[in-house]
Amino acid sequence: MSETDCLQIKRFSERCVDLVNFREALTEYLKQRMNAVAPNLSALIGDIVGSKLISHAGGLTNLSKYPASTIQILGAEKALFRALKTKGKTPKYGLIFNSSFIGRAGQKNQGRISRYLANKCAIASRVDCFSEAPTSKFGETLKDQMEERLKFLAQGVKPRKNKEAMNEVIEELKKEGLFYGDKVRVKREDGDESEEEAPKKEKKEKKDKKDKKRKHSEVASDSEAEEIEKKAKKDKKKKKSKD
Repeated sequence: MSETDCLQIKRFSERCVDLVNFREALTEYLKQRMNAVAPNLSALIGDIVGSKLISHAGGLTNLSKYPASTIQILGAEKALFRALKTKGKTPKYGLIFNSSFIGRAGQKNQGRISRYLANKCAIASRVDCFSEAPTSKFGETLKDQMEERLKFLAQGVKPRKNKEAMNEVIEELKKEGLFYGDKVRVKREDGDESEEEAPKKEKKEKKDKKDKKRKHSEVASDSEAEEIEKKAKKDKKKKKSKD
């Protein structure tokens, strides 16, 4: 082997090492950004698949607005429109096919598990989009529910209800002080923080609005009645003058 060949092999190996390091750096960056932006979606479906869903939807806010049926076939739009034109079978999954859950479900249950996974992705994206304190506990619980669903399809083991699982997470967050339920922190003038119940405040605001509308309607009706009386008096005077 000549020196030129050795030099080419050395350069090629160095380039491969650089590409591997670059890929690791990108993966680490993606992991950090997903943990900051969408920790629950990342915990449920993974960093790569979650980022693909967000990118394809045009942002986390747009993804949170999509129903589960749209998330299920997100990325398979061409196949969907082709099936609608030719009246063939519509696709069962899009980008979420890259998730490990669908591969583990088997050919028979892939449609069911993809529908269930899309439902959980919709919940996770909405929690990530509208929650003030980012936490991955909801995503971890949703992932456990996916595991339970796979066991149910394979062995018939009954899974937990979604309400029970979510209540467990909420109780944990309440203990950590990250979830206030129906209470909102309000700052007083003296600087201390107090908690007020949000529903009561909303009811009071609605009541005030209704009272204002009712007063406006009463004033308007009174003015209309006065105008009608004035017109009637004018008509009577005109008739008398003619007579």
